[in-house]
Amino acid sequence: MGPDGAPGSAVPWRKVLWERQPFPDNYVDRRFLEELRRNEGIRQYRYWAVVKEAGFVGQQLSCVAIFISLWLYMEQGLLPPETLLWSSLLCALIGYGLYQSLTSPLESGCKTRTRLADLQSAAIFLSFTFGFSPVLKTLTESVSTDTVYAMSAVMLLAHLVSFPYAHPSPPGSLSLNAALFASVCLASRLPGALHTFAMLSCALEVFALWPCLLQRLREKKPAHFTAVCVGVCVGGVGSLGSQSPGGAVLLALALGSVTLLCPLLLVRLQRHKDNIQGPWDEAEIHEDLGLLH
Repeated sequence: MGPDGAPGSAVPWRKVLWERQPFPDNYVDRRFLEELRRNEGIRQYRYWAVVKEAGFVGQQLSCVAIFISLWLYMEQGLLPPETLLWSSLLCALIGYGLYQSLTSPLESGCKTRTRLADLQSAAIFLSFTFGFSPVLKTLTESVSTDTVYAMSAVMLLAHLVSFPYAHPSPPGSLSLNAALFASVCLASRLPGALHTFAMLSCALEVFALWPCLLQRLREKKPAHFTAVCVGVCVGGVGSLGSQSPGGAVLLALALGSVTLLCPLLLVRLQRHKDNIQGPWDEAEIHEDLGLLH
């Protein structure tokens, strides 16, 4: 009922429910919609800015593809474990130096962790991983190979779904644990204990250390971050293509959809967004907890 249906009364209508008024329950006056607000606080997205942020998702897909390709090379005997170990060590040293160079002196002063502590943590992890490699090698002997591959695929998918793309440093515990679980399953199917150790060391570098470095690049060097994401995506497609051309085509289609098509849909659908706020919104109760004491 609009204002024409109001009774002839000199009492002004008030927007309250706690007192009786000479108006019907569904009555509103002409000023009711003056407080209507549309799309208040809506963030306007730009296509290339969304594509740039989606690059983190694409490069994470490519990291999984690169890890699987390395595992395939080791399973086929085309990649010696010593080569992978020395390559991982070299990449870790270069990445650590780059990470330190991107850390400002103010941030370094606020950090309580030293390079010696980082070295001790790395040494402890490598020592335990090397010592338990024979155990991990035989961990899934009683499980069928198809089941191991299925578990690995599910865990890698869980890693991609639960990965904290907005703030990947440090990686989320669920995504990291899922990736390491898949790595243990795959590494247990390799020929020897040294292969298992090399694969797990590579998994830690890919799934735990690399996201931290990439996040620092995104914060300090946005242009370099975009170039690195493109390079990782190209490397993922190339490495997977050397083992499975069909898989490389599927990966390229997935990367194109995630980094180009999905941002386009987001920007196009944004024009249809119609979020309204007004006096009909629910009241927000702010309690003063200090009065309870």
